[in-house]
Amino acid sequence: MKKLLMIFVVVIFVFSAVAGFSPVRADAADKITVGAKNFTEQYVVGEMLALLLEENGFKVSTKMGTGSSITREALVSGQSDVYPEYTGTAWLVYFGQEEVLTDPDLLYEKVKKMDLEENNIVWLDRAPLNNTYALAIRKSDTEKFGTSISELAEYINEHPEEVRIGIDQEFYARPDGLPALAEKYGMNVKKKSLKIMEIGLTYEAMGRDQLDVAMTFATDGKIPKFDLLVLEDDKHFFPVYNLCPTIRKDVLDKHPEIADIFRPVVEMLDDETMQQLNYEVDVNGKPAKMVAEIFLKEQGFIE
Repeated sequence: MKKLLMIFVVVIFVFSAVAGFSPVRADAADKITVGAKNFTEQYVVGEMLALLLEENGFKVSTKMGTGSSITREALVSGQSDVYPEYTGTAWLVYFGQEEVLTDPDLLYEKVKKMDLEENNIVWLDRAPLNNTYALAIRKSDTEKFGTSISELAEYINEHPEEVRIGIDQEFYARPDGLPALAEKYGMNVKKKSLKIMEIGLTYEAMGRDQLDVAMTFATDGKIPKFDLLVLEDDKHFFPVYNLCPTIRKDVLDKHPEIADIFRPVVEMLDDETMQQLNYEVDVNGKPAKMVAEIFLKEQGFIE
């Protein structure tokens, strides 16, 4: 009897090896782990990627809410399979480049090439959204200040002590911050016009009419809350931070359809769309997964 049992086990093992069948390992191999960093935009987009994969038959686990370096290391080391990253972060932080590239296409191609060659990480399609530093004004002030930083600079130069500008300490002190911005735009900013504060406080100050211009990030959910307008960086001063899903090459090689699954959604994520999605979480208090699910259902990407 024991001999017959051993023969049966051997036959099953051989059949499994020939057929490529392994009930335990197949599930693990087909599961995709989606990562995300620990701020609102990352949670929302990370949940979108997870929901899209689930809709298309993948088993998904999530590894969200970690710091930038930990999230990145998880992907490189194989602890996660895909997560949304920013071109500027990779270029300046992960690859340690000092040159600030403001051409989004050039930056994307350079980061894409370097990460594939050095880490076997593939950058999928680039979203239009650019979560970079920005200057914002109240929409009601566009007739006075214009809609671009160049127009604001003209107004400031004509009224050097009138415009109150809120920025944080780091941007004030960094040589590639306010001093370089003022030089780039020929803007004569008086020190007495500057208010140094945390970025989060600038919105409240704008709402109370204590500031005229606030430093912000281009996709912040509080921009629509306070009815602000992000001024066009028409001389391309600020670094580019386009969002892209990044994925391990071995995972994409096995499931090339993932690029097609993500593409139409990623192409819809511009600054204004992301502002509204972040607004739903940060201002209206909705869970990130709910916001992601509602958006994907409204756009017809999931049922």
